[in-house]
Amino acid sequence: MDTTKTADPTAPEADTAEPQATEAAEAKADLKDAPAAESAEAPEADLSDEDLEDELHDELDETEQRSEGVGAAASAVVAAGLGLVALSGSWVSRVIAERQTLVGQIESVNAATTEAKIEALYGDAWHMTALVNGVLSTLALLLAVFVLARPAFGAPGRTLPTWVRAVSWAAVALGALGVLLFGLMYFDILAPLPKAA
Repeated sequence: MDTTKTADPTAPEADTAEPQATEAAEAKADLKDAPAAESAEAPEADLSDEDLEDELHDELDETEQRSEGVGAAASAVVAAGLGLVALSGSWVSRVIAERQTLVGQIESVNAATTEAKIEALYGDAWHMTALVNGVLSTLALLLAVFVLARPAFGAPGRTLPTWVRAVSWAAVALGALGVLLFGLMYFDILAPLPKAA
């Protein structure tokens, strides 16, 4: 008689052995999939860091653009203001002209001719007014030209806002008109001194 026993397939021990084997196989499969999942998630973390750096870089560029835009706008307004002040007559030119008139009164005492007296009393004061206003017009013109030329030397693709360009061109026109007008006045071409009889 054979004394060896064959396992009964309906026995509870056989049922518990099969689930343990399948659980072990699933655990091994999870361990194999885990490094692949980690390696798949790692590039996403790197991409997010790069995205953050790109966003920070873009924000810095926008800040630089705003600061440059504010500087250009302020320079354009100052240039236009200088051009207007020069054409209408500045307080500085008036004070210098009055001082020159006082100096001319002192010098006119020793003047021998009438033309010399006119030159000392009025001519020098007019010339000083034209000179100071001409300097202001030149500053306005140079500043406006600098504002208009600045984008050409900066990063490509950056342009000034339309109103800044318009104000700058107005300042160029005012400055050029002032330089021409006060240059002609300084050299006695536009409004020469009257001649004595």
